[in-house]
Amino acid sequence: MTLAGKQLIGQQAVTANGAAIHAIDPATGETLAPAYPGGGKQEVEQACALAWAAYATYRGSSLEDRATFLETVAAEIEALGDTLIQRAMAETGLPRPRLEGERGRTCGQLRLFASVVRAGEWLDVRIDSALPEREPMPRVGLRQRHVALGPVTVFGPSNFPLAFSVAGGDTAAALAAGCPVVVKAHSAHPGTSELVGRAVQAAVAKCGLPEGVFSLLFGAGREVGQALVADPRIQAVGFTGSRGGGTALMATAQARPQPIPVYAEMSSINPVFLLPEALKARGQAIAEGFVGSLTMGAGQFCTNPGLVIGVKGEALDAFLAAAGQAVEQSTAQTMLTPGTHEAYQQGVSRLSGHPKVREVARGQAESGPNQCQAGLFATTAADFLADETLQHEEVFGACSLVVECIGPDDLKRIAEALEGQLTATLQLDDGDLEAARTLLPTLELKAGRVLANGWPTGVEVCHAMVHGGPYPATSDSRTTSVGSAAIQRFLRPVCYQNLPAGLLPEALQDGNPLGVSRLVDGKREA
Repeated sequence: MTLAGKQLIGQQAVTANGAAIHAIDPATGETLAPAYPGGGKQEVEQACALAWAAYATYRGSSLEDRATFLETVAAEIEALGDTLIQRAMAETGLPRPRLEGERGRTCGQLRLFASVVRAGEWLDVRIDSALPEREPMPRVGLRQRHVALGPVTVFGPSNFPLAFSVAGGDTAAALAAGCPVVVKAHSAHPGTSELVGRAVQAAVAKCGLPEGVFSLLFGAGREVGQALVADPRIQAVGFTGSRGGGTALMATAQARPQPIPVYAEMSSINPVFLLPEALKARGQAIAEGFVGSLTMGAGQFCTNPGLVIGVKGEALDAFLAAAGQAVEQSTAQTMLTPGTHEAYQQGVSRLSGHPKVREVARGQAESGPNQCQAGLFATTAADFLADETLQHEEVFGACSLVVECIGPDDLKRIAEALEGQLTATLQLDDGDLEAARTLLPTLELKAGRVLANGWPTGVEVCHAMVHGGPYPATSDSRTTSVGSAAIQRFLRPVCYQNLPAGLLPEALQDGNPLGVSRLVDGKREA
């Protein structure tokens, strides 16, 4: 497939006239063709008008038709073959196995949502039958289901060019809910985005859906993104990126005459608590696992373990020595973009220049462009608690800070001082259960996912996963951006009171024609 450098608006490929976006191979610094002239208000207007026109038909599509559409998107992405992988490698510097795995995850979550759509549990059907003879007051018949919010805009991130991007989790969840989607592509990988966008475009046509079900826009700067969020036809936003970007979109969404939800995943340092017995028994193995997680993908994961907390003593000293040695042996890796690399360098410099922080180890250096040299640093609990910048600042890349505590009480104080997180990890053995029990209530309040004896990198796409957390990890701690529950972000409940049978939606009709799970008069109906 030849890349055209155009906006994909409905079934059209449109040439815009804004500032051009050029992908850059971060491993070589080479500028990649073609140029992508950025869109503006005109392209936003076209895409949003089509999305709104498609909304009524698409949200009313049958469960089977919508599920088939999601499966068709997955098949069309797979049909791109190696063309997609090669372009993604060139635009991100990520290795082939990582991108092939990410493509599998992308298609897997589309198919997961297809199964979710067919099952129909997301409709959350509730029926309370009329009780005309009830005393002292009769009850009218009430029936409830969930409906799609409306057109959604999704912002692609830099670090997952497939699984969180054009046809990634936010898009899959919104389409599953019955919401047309307008994607704002990330400027770091426009060619990859165009390829996937054309796959979705093809699936829309094959399934006979209204063309406005999907559009893909490109734009440098903030004009396109802010215009999308401000457009009155957009009813929700999915975003993965920086805290600054997410909060700017939240401000725009709240300033609208009709404010809308922004589901933003933004910032997390993912604390790891090394409890004493585990550290004493298997400190070497914990250190190796930690550095493996820290350096995976040059640390460019939102779940990267950026903070480690343990009680000072021989066991923690041994952990630091082993982790430091592993970091020193780690090879440099290409980061996603020059901007990402520059931000990483600045974050490491702030830590290395901090008067209360000492350097434990640095990874191997490399002379090529945009290379991530891993960093491990340490400070004391007192100094950490006295400095909010150490508590809150995420360094996006392979960099972590170890906090040395005087005693177990410091562990809880640090947990209480932290901002909201995507994850919190406990490394524990049987002798640590009481200490873990003391920490757990605080960690439940701070994080969306609490792990024991694992590492936070690697987010399984399944029904039970929560990829979210209190602010600033996300903008709404009640939701997840990964897993089947993500569909709930793009739905709202509607109650139907005393509607005639001929007006009731299929999901609410007597006899349960859709065969979905329903709560009828307080009892679950299979």
